[in-house]
Amino acid sequence: MQLPYQELELCCATAQQAEWWEDMAWTERKHSKGEIDRAGEALIALGKDDPAREEALVVIDNWRACHAYPLQVIKMTLLNRANKVSPSALIAQRMKRLPSIEIKLLHNPNMKLSQMQDVGGCRAVLPNVKMVYKLVRVYKEFHVKAGKSESKTRSSWDGSDAFDYIRNPKPDGYRSVHLVFRFQSPSPERKVFNGQRIEIQIRSRLQHAWATAVETAQLFTGQALKARVKDANEDWLRFFVLTSAAFARREKSPPVPDAPENMDDLVQELQQIVDREKIVACLLGWNNTIHYFEEPERRDVHTFLMRLDPNNQSLRVWSFKREQLVLAQEQYKIQEKEAESDPLVQVVLVSVESMEALRKAYPNYYVDTMEFVEALQKELARRK
Repeated sequence: MQLPYQELELCCATAQQAEWWEDMAWTERKHSKGEIDRAGEALIALGKDDPAREEALVVIDNWRACHAYPLQVIKMTLLNRANKVSPSALIAQRMKRLPSIEIKLLHNPNMKLSQMQDVGGCRAVLPNVKMVYKLVRVYKEFHVKAGKSESKTRSSWDGSDAFDYIRNPKPDGYRSVHLVFRFQSPSPERKVFNGQRIEIQIRSRLQHAWATAVETAQLFTGQALKARVKDANEDWLRFFVLTSAAFARREKSPPVPDAPENMDDLVQELQQIVDREKIVACLLGWNNTIHYFEEPERRDVHTFLMRLDPNNQSLRVWSFKREQLVLAQEQYKIQEKEAESDPLVQVVLVSVESMEALRKAYPNYYVDTMEFVEALQKELARRK
């Protein structure tokens, strides 16, 4: 599913907000789709010390960076719309990490890098599921209305083929709504970005707590919990299926596949795994292991570069102003290169409204699982 995106949506942001990104110099694509796809193939086929792989990384870095302008435009509309649904909505955007691109290509042999829909992505976290669907309806109603006034050369989205993992949870328990846009601009100077795919994830706070807890557990257990490879710890995999199922019941949402239908049976199995793996102790223990190195919060900060290194128990956060976006992207490449030899080190470039929002949007980088643990303990208390 791809939703067309028109720049008339900029009216959803203030004139002052529109000004700064329109005046910036944004990275444009330098390579053909064929070159991008071949670079993706080289990324997964060649060794890290192969010079040809280094050449491929240059292509991939440019391909990723040229998503920045469409992502910024789409994020600002998301921010405006989500805040109307809930003033406490949490909005974040990020460029897909190089290791994540590599893993996705490895696990999807038929996928081409030029067709990957979430190289640029943004997220809205809302208080509850009701608000999630209210925001989805806002998008649906706008695009149906816009489609009626567009020429036949432009399509519109009717919402019928959205990726709704709340009504249809993934087997691993993942729940969220995904919308994928194909950027389309009538502006001659912006047509170079036409066709860029941007993904929006819309989820509840409970779903966000679950998803970020999976990220944290994957990092600290060394288990490929998201990839679900054969040698992953079955107890941890099952634990997240069961917690997602319990949360889905709380949110009065459709059940997660392969979870007990009876709530008592579900909680009993969940408690057995928690006790066997000492899961609560692990989650709380990880919270206390990380030392933070953050720059003092500054005004007008737009972008954050985060590097989480479990080896030396540290999280380093760099902040960049709007006009420093190119510098931030260059530093991102440097940090990714340094971390390439150690899969435990996590590096990501994100954009949020403040340092406080950064901690809420990416609690997995702060190794903060408290909201998830509290939700888990509430479910386990059902047996007592």
